[in-house]
Amino acid sequence: MNNLNDPPNWNIQPNPRDNGGDGNKWNYALLVPMLGLAAFRWIWSRESQKEIEKEKKEYYRRLTAVQKDLESKYRDIITENRRTVAHLELELEKEHNRTLSYREALISQSRKLVEERRVLEQERDKLEQEKQVLRRSGAAGALYQSCLAKEAQWQERANIVIKEFEEALLERQDIYCSFVLPRNQRLEIEKNLLVRAATDPVAMDIEMENGLKDIFKYDTYCGNVLNTNKRQNGRLMWLYLRYWELTVELKKFKKIEKALLEK
Repeated sequence: MNNLNDPPNWNIQPNPRDNGGDGNKWNYALLVPMLGLAAFRWIWSRESQKEIEKEKKEYYRRLTAVQKDLESKYRDIITENRRTVAHLELELEKEHNRTLSYREALISQSRKLVEERRVLEQERDKLEQEKQVLRRSGAAGALYQSCLAKEAQWQERANIVIKEFEEALLERQDIYCSFVLPRNQRLEIEKNLLVRAATDPVAMDIEMENGLKDIFKYDTYCGNVLNTNKRQNGRLMWLYLRYWELTVELKKFKKIEKALLEK
């Protein structure tokens, strides 16, 4: 470690007090642990780098697995949503077709009732003319007035029955058009009306039962959402109510005609 080109005082001199002048051995003794420490740091750095690379690979592996799992779940969700949309579109198409069917049936039934109403009005006009003729004849006129008074009482009772059915139908249609009133109340009203139509003599005489079934099946009309007037709900029911009134009036005159012919 001495530089021969340097002056003597600049070189490391052995300690004269040491035996044999071997002071340089301490310099080498310090070098050994330094080299050991450097080797340890080098080995530790390599092992740390290996651990870092290992953790990176594990992280990327987990990340890839998570991505694949998310993609799989996303595809499953998309497939399920498409299946749900297709099912809803099919159900919507069925409801649309069912609505069209109901509408066509309602239109057909309405036309039928209008035609029957026209025929009834013609027959009523004809009977009214016959009534005027009978009024002008003596004994026959008196008999006619007697029969008319009798059948007028029956007509009054029949109109009362029709009015009661009208009130029940108004309530039934109001429940049908309501978003909050329970459905079982409507079904109970329908059941009671059908039972009465099948047992009440007047209702049986004017054949109300079949008309009620048509109303319950086809009359789905409701007023606007803010409607509070029950009479703005329903369409077919009003045609049938008018039809029953005309039927009562027609039957009254037919009963009078039958009584006169029997005399």
